[in-house]
Amino acid sequence: MKKVLFETHHLYYWPNFVPIVEELKNRGGYTVHASMPRRSSDVQQTILSQACSELDVVFVAADSEPDRIEKIIREAYDVVMVGNIGQLKQIVLPDALTVMVYHGIGLKQSYYRDINDRINIRAVESMERLHELKEQGHTNLVLTGFTKLDKLYTISENEPEQLKQKLNLNRNKKTILYAPSFYPTSIEKLCPQLSVLSAYYNIVIKLHGFSWEQNRYRYQSGLCSELAEKHDSIQLLPNETFDIIPYYKIADVLISDISSTMFEFLPLNRPIIQAECFSLRLKHRIFRRRFWRKLDVERMQNVDFAYKIVDPADVIGRVQFALEYPDEMESLRQTAHNQYLYKPDGMASARVVDAIEENLK
Repeated sequence: MKKVLFETHHLYYWPNFVPIVEELKNRGGYTVHASMPRRSSDVQQTILSQACSELDVVFVAADSEPDRIEKIIREAYDVVMVGNIGQLKQIVLPDALTVMVYHGIGLKQSYYRDINDRINIRAVESMERLHELKEQGHTNLVLTGFTKLDKLYTISENEPEQLKQKLNLNRNKKTILYAPSFYPTSIEKLCPQLSVLSAYYNIVIKLHGFSWEQNRYRYQSGLCSELAEKHDSIQLLPNETFDIIPYYKIADVLISDISSTMFEFLPLNRPIIQAECFSLRLKHRIFRRRFWRKLDVERMQNVDFAYKIVDPADVIGRVQFALEYPDEMESLRQTAHNQYLYKPDGMASARVVDAIEENLK
């Protein structure tokens, strides 16, 4: 039996890992464990521990971070899966195979910077990104597709209807899914507009985990909680609902900003609105170059498959138009899917495991 550890640096990495966990279990011959760095709050660990038990995955925990690392070292894993560099060098033994399935495919430069020579295999979600990384000199690449999206192809026909019932959505209204990033974010600028939209549409809000967990961003979940309390048509998904994939199925239109969700939503070929009305920290308002250095500006400028808004008030008209003419950007979304995602077949996790097994020979 080969021992595999999924080092889950943050809770929102887990949906990328679940399809790989399931693939390993289906093939057999693997003992699967998961762990998370020890932090001051136990909230993420508690949620992940429960998710692991549902998949019959052993959750490795300890009372302190040094003790957790010591436990991991003692286990001597054959394969360590990561979603970023994190504590990589501290937990990986010299002979272990290390695999990166990066946690996001959005518009941040961290995709290119969060790299370490200790990574043996890096799963890549698209042919375009494969070429970009090769041009930068990387040789540990495997073209797999984005594992998180595998679940789109296994969701039962009944699940979307069950979700609608669970959220008590109005069947006579179209549904907006609002999935912003934590920074830069459109939340402060768009919240007043969501109040207006809620009179005509169902609105489901899925926040980034940091909007719940990190002190700097917790005001964002506070703002959205107030909205949901005031408007019956607005449903805020709790932090425990960490996987957005099932909610793509019930959305008629997606509103986001720089989040990976813009790319993840492409397989459904439904309208996307990109809000470029950000609330910036003071230092980034003063030194804007610092802000733009964080973003993949070229990739951002090349997004031609979404309706873009800069003025928050424009979102109302854009939503109305997108829902009245959902096919207007259909061909652009199809082209974007082929550009930004590899093979819409639900087999990305199988290709990751194929690469692992090839390297374990």
